[in-house]
Amino acid sequence: MSKLQLSQGKFEHLKRLSNEENVIGALAIDQRGSLKKMIAAGSKEDRGDEGIIHYKELVSEDLTPYASSILLDPEYGIPAMKLRADGCGLIVAYEKTGYDATEEGRLPDLLVNWSAKRIKELGADAVKVLLYYDIDESNEINDIKHAWVERVGSECLAEDIPYFLEIVTYDHKNADVKTREYAEVKPHKVNDAMRLFSDPRYNVDVLKVEVPVNMNFVEGFTEEGVEPVYSKDEAKFFFKAQSDVTDLPFIFLSAGVSAELFQETLVFAKEAGSAFNGVLCGRATWKDSVPVYATEGDEAGHKWLQSTGRKNIEDLNEVLKTTATSWMERVEVK
Repeated sequence: MSKLQLSQGKFEHLKRLSNEENVIGALAIDQRGSLKKMIAAGSKEDRGDEGIIHYKELVSEDLTPYASSILLDPEYGIPAMKLRADGCGLIVAYEKTGYDATEEGRLPDLLVNWSAKRIKELGADAVKVLLYYDIDESNEINDIKHAWVERVGSECLAEDIPYFLEIVTYDHKNADVKTREYAEVKPHKVNDAMRLFSDPRYNVDVLKVEVPVNMNFVEGFTEEGVEPVYSKDEAKFFFKAQSDVTDLPFIFLSAGVSAELFQETLVFAKEAGSAFNGVLCGRATWKDSVPVYATEGDEAGHKWLQSTGRKNIEDLNEVLKTTATSWMERVEVK
């Protein structure tokens, strides 16, 4: 396996994003549209932008003492960046939230008044973009996405700042990724996308990815009456294949599953032989605090985050100690 060649500058940024074991235990709260809707659903009055900005401040203030780094967006997250704990690294999202559902292909777009240079000037240690990707979509659509990923990679290379690419897979013929039909093709969608974007032409430094199976269809994890799609051995094969398909450091996203299931998944990945390098975990950590904050206010929100939210992160950190692998094993400093 060839190792990722890192500049001294990128290496030092990655160290700041990681714990003492060089594992990334990051907290994600760069959600925008979806989080606004979650807050609005529980609020008696329309709190607009102020509601989401303030909620991000609470999360940053209460939870960054226990995370190695935090992912925020520059649209609503700048005040929260200033409240993060000493020693907590910063990853900043560069893409617009969501995609234009009226156009074919879930095409990505960047925030028009931001750049890798401006993100670095904010004090960020990494630039992150999210890409919706279907390896089986038309060459015409996917080539637009390939060029987009290359463009951001070139910016990050010029600014000497790590580039995190988040890949969220889908099937352009079937909108619902929670179905049994999607579970059957998910290993191919996830692992082949990882293989593609590991090519050095993209200048990606860290892949933020889904686990390669839907755990709700794995033998032993299914609800009563649900026929598994994968046996445990088959699921483990896909986790190991995922780990072997890339030379790059890679971390798992939580995809909104419960904190408990996410932790069980990491243990399963380790048992399968996956050499993943950490997590960037969002909703699994804090999502249940949103209705509390929206309906009961700051004090109740703080209380939830400082108790249940903290426990979610500390439990996750304990799991990472025995499951995650140092990204140092995948890199070489130039």
